[in-house]
Amino acid sequence: MTPTTTALRSGLRRGVIEFRQDFTGAALIGQLFWPVLTLASLFLLRDRTVGDGSVSLGTMVYPGLIGMFVFFGMVALTQRLSADREDGTLLRAKATPGGIRAYLVGRFVTTALTVVAYLVIVGVPGALTVTGLALLTPDRLLTLAWVLTLGIVATLTLGAVLGSLIPSARASSYIALLVMGLVAISGIFYPITALPGWLQGIAQALPVYWLGLGTRAALLPESAAVLEIVGSWRTGETAIVLAAWSVVATLLAPALLRTMTRKESGSRVAERRDKALQRLG
Repeated sequence: MTPTTTALRSGLRRGVIEFRQDFTGAALIGQLFWPVLTLASLFLLRDRTVGDGSVSLGTMVYPGLIGMFVFFGMVALTQRLSADREDGTLLRAKATPGGIRAYLVGRFVTTALTVVAYLVIVGVPGALTVTGLALLTPDRLLTLAWVLTLGIVATLTLGAVLGSLIPSARASSYIALLVMGLVAISGIFYPITALPGWLQGIAQALPVYWLGLGTRAALLPESAAVLEIVGSWRTGETAIVLAAWSVVATLLAPALLRTMTRKESGSRVAERRDKALQRLG
């Protein structure tokens, strides 16, 4: 067995174990907080309407929420990489042959499985909460599959890029605030056409908007497209933008991760720990 194969198997095993730990016992309560809050919000929006009243706000929001939870995978991976670098976990992995590769595979696996778990937790009850969703034909299922796949690849690799660049776990918390702001202007909670044109332009430069648009194209009836920019689902553009983000982030992430791990040392970990203790003091 080659060192690469060993590292991949070790990382996969580690990722599955960490995922199980995150979704058992007391940790499960924290994992369920946002999905349950999201479902409660969806329930409250189920009878409100948008546009000409043919589509409820809950139905319009539901597919976007699916895309939002995929996007949150980027935040989760960014925060985990930053925290592991700060507490020395990354340095310990570096000291083991093939440890960095196994560590990174494990982190990707854990985060991807967490995203999928959120999609199931929110997606199934959410579909039963709202009315007016389109019938899931094979074409629509295929659209949903490639949108979610490209979205997961794009957001996780972006998370790896950001996690490589952000110097501390504290700094990564600001990323979460920034992401919430981006989600707010992305058309997840209300049709993006209700926003000023310059905000629409910013939203269209980011993957979260296209994730929401792609999931809406798969799950909503054609008549709902009238609420979108130019009154179309723009499926082709969605595929191009998400694929472009995936390719760019995938090309950047390995180089940045290698640079980050090369710079790790015991003195740097101790320095960050001292700074954290000073802030607490």
